[in-house]
Order: sequence, then structure tokens, then C-alpha cells
Amino acid sequence: MNPPGIWIRTVTSRMFAENCYVVRLPGRADCVVIDPGLEPSRILSVMQDSGLEPAAILCTHGHADHIAGNAALKNAFPDAPLIIGEGDAKKLVDPELNLSALFSAPLVSPPAERLVREGDTVEAAGMTFQVRETPGHSSGHVVFITKDQQPWVVFGGDVLFLGSVGRTDFPDGDFDQLFASIRDKLFVLPGNTEVYPGHGEPTTIGEEMETNPYVGRGRV
Repeated sequence: MNPPGIWIRTVTSRMFAENCYVVRLPGRADCVVIDPGLEPSRILSVMQDSGLEPAAILCTHGHADHIAGNAALKNAFPDAPLIIGEGDAKKLVDPELNLSALFSAPLVSPPAERLVREGDTVEAAGMTFQVRETPGHSSGHVVFITKDQQPWVVFGGDVLFLGSVGRTDFPDGDFDQLFASIRDKLFVLPGNTEVYPGHGEPTTIGEEMETNPYVGRGRV
């Protein structure tokens, strides 16, 4: 998938197979980086090879595999604001909360310059991203939706996957919340809306409504 009018490059970290997305509009030299993972050198290489500079760094949530590259990107591009949902801001600077301490490799991120909540918008690199709060995998999880092209695109972190959903067995996870987030915040979007998840391949809202064994038709 690569919707007309938007350029998306996926950088998947080998550890945890986490997806970072570098997103830009054609013809522009600025971009948005979403969920910088555990191999920031590869993310920086993509931007260098394409002549890009980030206008913002967006984090869907504060778990270690989604924030590990924040420090490297901020060191390289200090003017790019780091943005995360208000409810997960503390995870950036606390290895216990971001779960890195569990793996005996504690890490922290620079603190966020901006905290977002339900209904906020982020304007960067010529694009507008709408924020929806989607707790369940993480209490402060958000997704970023861009409607600047057809079909719409959701950068969904660890909420909805191709044929699956995010884990809810972490300290602040809750399956009922996750179920409600998917039903009330994602399944109300058009069926052709494309979902770029934190792990795995892209999918669409319609595909998951029909076939997802956890939240698909017959469950929602």
C-alpha cells in the first residue's frame, strides 16, 4: 500500500519487528517520523538517502520498542518537536513504565515538547494528522489519522493489526478498553481506510471488520 498523494517508507526493527514510518508528500523535503524504533541509524539513512528532514516526531505510545530511536533523531534534528499522547508522556523518561527495564536494557527518551489528546490535530510537513485516544494496549495510546488523500490513512501503533490486536497483558493494558477503542474510534472510519500498524503488514478497516478473529464481524 502507498496511497496516492503520500509517500510512506517503513523501517522495521529486527528486534520486536517494530514498524517506524517515514511519511512525506511528494516533492517536499520535510517529513514526519512515526514511532522511531530500535535501529535509528536505519531511519536516519532513509532520510539522508531521500534528502529529508523531519518536521515532527510522533509517538503512538511510550513502549520502548516505539521510542528507542527518539534520542538519536532529536540529536540529529533538535528542532523537530517530539509529540506523544498526554497519558503516555511519563513512559518516555521512565524505564519501568516503558518496559525496557524488563529486558535489562533500560532506556529513556527525551521528554516530549507537545502532548496531544482526543480531537487535537498535528500539522507538519504539509500534512494534517487528527489524534484519537485509543487506550487498551497502553493507557495513553493514540493514533494519528491523515485525511489529506484518498483513502485515509491511520498510523495505528499497537491497537489493530492484520488479523490481530495489540497485547493487553502489560501493567496498564485492558482488553475491554482496547475493544472499545477499535469499535468506537477505528471501525467508524470508511472501510477503505488504510491502517499502518506498529507491527506486521498494513491492512484496511474493512478487512479487519470482516475477518479479524478478535474484533471482527460477530464480535463488535
